[in-house]
Amino acid sequence: MVHSRHTTKVFDADLQELARAIAEMGGLAERQIAEAIEALTTRESAPARRIVAADATIDAMQRNIEKRAIETIARRQPVAGDLREIVGILRIANEIERIGDLAKNIGKRIIAINGEDVSRKSMRGVCQMAALMLAQLRDVLDSFACRDVAKAVEVWMRDQDIDRLCTSLSQELLAHMMENSVAMSFGAHLMFCAKNLERMGDHATNIAEAVHYMVKGETLLRERPKADFTSMLTVAMART
Repeated sequence: MVHSRHTTKVFDADLQELARAIAEMGGLAERQIAEAIEALTTRESAPARRIVAADATIDAMQRNIEKRAIETIARRQPVAGDLREIVGILRIANEIERIGDLAKNIGKRIIAINGEDVSRKSMRGVCQMAALMLAQLRDVLDSFACRDVAKAVEVWMRDQDIDRLCTSLSQELLAHMMENSVAMSFGAHLMFCAKNLERMGDHATNIAEAVHYMVKGETLLRERPKADFTSMLTVAMART
């Protein structure tokens, strides 16, 4: 819901409609993530194929939001805070579209796994990452709906939790793959799934930054807190 007052009621209605479209798009992305993790748990190809196919719907939503936002700019010629609202919505729609792409990538990995057996411990780690990611996405979409900068910054700060969990899981999978060559293929697929979830977290923090910009009119000046996945993974590989 858009809370600020704007130049005209018509422009305010345009923003309300764009905000509803973002909420719908974000809700679909949440369902895609949840269904992808469920399909990964069961290693069933049929739901994975539906997840891959459904990405086209998220892409179409993003294009529609972009089209309507550009039309609103052309008709209303917003300035200052009103223009930031539109720019922020465009940025958020793009980030959600990328999250949808990453959910699709997990679906493709499930199809490639083709029913292979899975380490329960590793799957618990992936499910935990997914739960954190879904909480991040829900909270940041709430921060957008309410223009809650404090909540957006909280999401921004929590991203390092997903990074650390991703690195820990990758270390575990690498060790398991070194000990058991039969698990090499599945372990590699699961590592990519974990990395996709970690990247989703990055996009959620990008949305948080967009909300901060929309409300405050300035970017977050602090350096984003982030556990360096690449360097930590390099160390992990050296130890195995």
